[in-house]
Amino acid sequence: MTHTSVMTVGAGLSAAALLLLAGATPSAHADTPPQPGNWLMLGVSQGETPAAGAVGGTLLRCDPPGGGHPHAEEACAQLSAADGRITALPAEDTLCPMIHAPVTAHAQGMWRDRPVSWSETFPNTCTLRARTGALFALDET
Repeated sequence: MTHTSVMTVGAGLSAAALLLLAGATPSAHADTPPQPGNWLMLGVSQGETPAAGAVGGTLLRCDPPGGGHPHAEEACAQLSAADGRITALPAEDTLCPMIHAPVTAHAQGMWRDRPVSWSETFPNTCTLRARTGALFALDET
C-alpha cells in the first residue's frame, strides 16, 4: 500500500511540474491568447525570407530579464530605451564586410502589453548585429 501511495504522489508531482513548465513560456499557437508583459520570441533565418513554418527560437523575457537569451539584461535595457520598437534600437558604428549572405531576423511577442510582430532582412549577420544590438546576439559570445 505504501508503494502505491508513493507512486501516486510521484505521478501527481510529475503532472504538476509539467503543468507549471507548460505555462512558463509563451505559446506559439495562434489560437491561444497572448500573455501580458514584456517577452519576445526571436529567431534568425538564413536567406531573404524566414524559413517556412519556422517555430521556436530564443525566448527573451524582460520582467525580470532572462528566458534563455544569452544577453537578456543588455537586450532588455536596449528595448526599454527604444520603448520596445526594434526599428528604434540605436545602430552601432561598425564596419561590416560587403559580403552578401542575407539573414532574416524575426520577433513575435508582447511589449508593454502590445503585440509585436517584426521581421527584416539584412545583408549579413554583421549588419544585423550592428543594427539591432544585443537583441539578436543569440550566441553565447
